[in-house]
Amino acid sequence: MVATVNIMVVGRTYEISCDEGQEDDVQALAAEVDRRATELLRSVGQVGDARLLVMVCLMMADEIGELRRRDGSATTSQDELDATLSTRLDALTRTIEAIAERLEKA
Repeated sequence: MVATVNIMVVGRTYEISCDEGQEDDVQALAAEVDRRATELLRSVGQVGDARLLVMVCLMMADEIGELRRRDGSATTSQDELDATLSTRLDALTRTIEAIAERLEKA
């Protein structure tokens, strides 16, 4: 089943589709994207919505890569870490794709 959730990123509201039951996760992911985008805007200034989104995605992807490298030596198995990161990354990817689609239509 598909659900819809309204999120806000840098003052703009987007209607995002997600799996039913994932609404809270999407809201939390959007809040993190909004926090990072707002922070980035403060440091680099206005760069356009699409470029800002790409910059935020690159920063988050870099952090995910760093977490994978660092957590690889932890007691949790690599497969468990990969599964957790993959699930979170999939949800974030769906959110980012929906935002990018909305930006292209705007």
